[in-house]
Formats: sequence, structure tokens, C-alpha cells
Amino acid sequence: MRLYFALSAIGRDRPGIVADLAELIFECDCNLEDSSMTILGSEFAVLLLLSGEGADVERRLSAACKRLEWEKRLTVFFRPLDGEPPARPADAVVPMTCTVTGVDKAGIVARVARTLERHGVNVVNLKTQARPGAESGTPIFTMQIAMDVPRAVDRRTLARELERVASDLCVELALGERPADA
Repeated sequence: MRLYFALSAIGRDRPGIVADLAELIFECDCNLEDSSMTILGSEFAVLLLLSGEGADVERRLSAACKRLEWEKRLTVFFRPLDGEPPARPADAVVPMTCTVTGVDKAGIVARVARTLERHGVNVVNLKTQARPGAESGTPIFTMQIAMDVPRAVDRRTLARELERVASDLCVELALGERPADA
């Protein structure tokens, strides 16, 4: 029986972290199903979905993660999932993007995310960044969201509510459709 696990790891960025994790998965006779990896400041962060078979797969993963923490100074957490991860129903949602740009201030992510939640929108990927503006040096915030909007949601109403939030925050907001596999 195939078992699924979510694994997260974070550690000071350096060459070889991906190789270390890939070897851990391979040595435990597991398969990498999905992944997301990024550098955050000076840290490298990883989220993995992996699967494996056998009565002792969880024990093998636990031992390998502890070894990796000790030897490579990574913080690793993993947990078993309840059954196979569900497939997202492509025909029930409209894949969209939301991009927000403006002077950095507290509450941008919270207000936009709560508006999306009220409409049943699922955030599938979110990336933020604050960088000094070219001329003024003022921190400019950018947020890019990949999201699945239920077909039943009135997208014009969603857009109006998001524009109201953007106006309140004095930021620019753009919505668009994205390819289903992006």
C-alpha cells in the first residue's frame, strides 16, 4: 500500500541541500511526488510531497530525517497524510492570478487573503517580495498569487471586492486567468 508524506525542511542556504533531500528520499525507497523550494533571506526552505511503500517506510523516513538534521544542520519535519492527496477538480475551478503592487505596509496579504477566503478561492501558490524602489528607496511590495476560483463564484463581484481592498490599501491590483497547469 502506497503511503504519502508531507516533508518540510529549512536551513541556511548552501549548495547541496536539494541533493541531500533527494538522496534521503531515494535511500528510503520513496518517490518525490511534488515540491516547492525557495530561498527566503539567507535560508533555503523546502516543501515536499513524497510517497513510499512498506510497513517500515515511516520509520525509515524518521531515521533519515534525524540523521539529516544532525549531519547537515537542517530543521526537518514530516508527517503522514491520510490517504492519497486528492486531485484538484480542473473543471470546477477557473485558474487565475492576482498581482498586487504598492508601497509596503502591514495588512496587504491579510486583507487580500481574507477576501479570497470569503469567496471560497483556494490559494495554490503565493509569493511576496519587498524591495527598495529604484529612485526613492521606499520599500515596494509585490505579491503574486496563483489561485483556483470556483466556477460558481461571480468573478466580477470578486474583482470589485478586491479592487475595494486595493483602493483602501493604496496599492495596484491586477487579476488574470492562468493556464490550468501553471
